[in-house]
Amino acid sequence: MALRPILLAVLATGLLTDHYELTMLAAALRDGTAERECVFEVFARHLPPGRRYGVVAGTGRVLDAVCRFRFDDAALIFLRERQVVAEPTLDWLAAYRFGGDIDGYAEGDLYFPGSPVLTVRASFGQAVLLETLALSILNHDSAVASAAARMVAAAGERPCLEMGSRRTHEESAVAAARAAYVAGFTATSNLEAGRRFGVPTTGTSAHAYTLVHDSEADAFAGQVAALGRDTTLLVDTYDVAEGIRAAVAAAGPELGAIRLDSGDLAAQARQARTLLDTLGATRTRIVVTSDLDEFAIAALAVAPIDGYGVGTSVVTGSGAPTAGFVYKLVVRDGVPVAKTSVGKPSTGGRKVAVRRHDAQGTMTAEVVRAGGEPAGQPGDRLLSVPLLRAGDPVPGLPDLPDVRAFHRDVRDTLPPRGYSLSRGEAIIDTVYEQD
Repeated sequence: MALRPILLAVLATGLLTDHYELTMLAAALRDGTAERECVFEVFARHLPPGRRYGVVAGTGRVLDAVCRFRFDDAALIFLRERQVVAEPTLDWLAAYRFGGDIDGYAEGDLYFPGSPVLTVRASFGQAVLLETLALSILNHDSAVASAAARMVAAAGERPCLEMGSRRTHEESAVAAARAAYVAGFTATSNLEAGRRFGVPTTGTSAHAYTLVHDSEADAFAGQVAALGRDTTLLVDTYDVAEGIRAAVAAAGPELGAIRLDSGDLAAQARQARTLLDTLGATRTRIVVTSDLDEFAIAALAVAPIDGYGVGTSVVTGSGAPTAGFVYKLVVRDGVPVAKTSVGKPSTGGRKVAVRRHDAQGTMTAEVVRAGGEPAGQPGDRLLSVPLLRAGDPVPGLPDLPDVRAFHRDVRDTLPPRGYSLSRGEAIIDTVYEQD
């Protein structure tokens, strides 16, 4: 029972924001600007260093969070006791429900510098409160998905499994599993991601299971008895070759897979394949883990490996833990507005973007126009789609399997050099047009 108040506090989504959002709101309510009709946009000024493209992920989670964004009694009591805002603002927050419109890139799409991945239209007071919420989700999930996409590309037809729950915050682990699945990972070890989002789950055992038994043979026999011959046995607790022999002895040649988690994975995989074939386990798969990232996966491409388990690198964005998105006001009462700050300028006006393709369907440019839709050319694809109208989700939004399939289709339109892991600029240019 002691946990219940804590869980309720977590579900009070109105506090998933920064103090300064409420500071702005309070001032805007007092001076009358809170009701000005505004357009905010989410975009990245640049990609993380060396990256060629980014993957939009987390959109579905943003929409769910916006629809649940409320200030309940517990949140209002907290704000009152801490004197964050005064009573007029508290009264306004008590009735808060986002009633504006949101458009954005479809989840699973690619993005580039300047891509308007999310557009929020509402009063200033309504829209400004969503800044932290939208950015915290999109920056995390898109960073994970962008890293995951590089790993999937490096793996080719071999599956990648997300196994990073123990290397990040417990809620971040759930979101990371979803984002990795969007980008092409086939399964996760995180059960809550399976329950909450329907991501397929998988898991075998750790070295502790082997060590708790009197012998490796006893451990393997117990696992096979419980999970069947198609299970995956971890064979490197002691000697790998002896582990493989014990694994095949326990499960027979029908053993599903072995897992290697240490040492020179390429050399061990080659030795393991030879030994498995000699023992008649010609269909037993070899799965490798151990601090893999996209570069390690690419280096293992010639080894006889059937799948990769990836942990730390995927849940932390493989060196780029944030997508670098910002949330900026671009229109106020129909008038374009923009920052002119040195190093951080913005372009005023609501943006509309299309992705240009050549006759073969390969992407060639991201064309962004402020104040209207770019002049169309054959092969152009309009990128923003309706997501919320008057605060409610647009009917027919895709589910997670459809998002995953859409990402795969979009990724197939990359030019060949887009799959390279070498450092470089964005794979296509962002071209700006202005009325």
